[in-house]
Amino acid sequence: MSESLDPSYIGEGIYKENILDHYKHPHNQGQMKNADIKFTENNPLCGDVITVELKLSRNKIDDIKFMGRGCAISQSAMSMLSDELMGKTMQEAKSVTREKIVEMLGIEIGPVRTKCAT
Repeated sequence: MSESLDPSYIGEGIYKENILDHYKHPHNQGQMKNADIKFTENNPLCGDVITVELKLSRNKIDDIKFMGRGCAISQSAMSMLSDELMGKTMQEAKSVTREKIVEMLGIEIGPVRTKCAT
């Protein structure tokens, strides 16, 4: 982990309980055998890297796993997003907006941290 969990790290009140819970106990974190789709995203500004693996059944996401390193916001966002995408079609998954991800986090994110969440 590249940062302290102290809320003062990036501003008062930014680390709400839900974000800390997903950061400390991420959902769907791990590797998958025989993924149908695998991709990696990175944020060169801060060094966050996340690899996502999907298993599809009838064009729906049957399983999702992610691995990576990064700040509490990026890891929590991916944990929450993995829950949200389970059972969705690929078209539904592709239609998830930045605004939806920020809404899931439940916090205001400044321009510098938007890339971490999305």
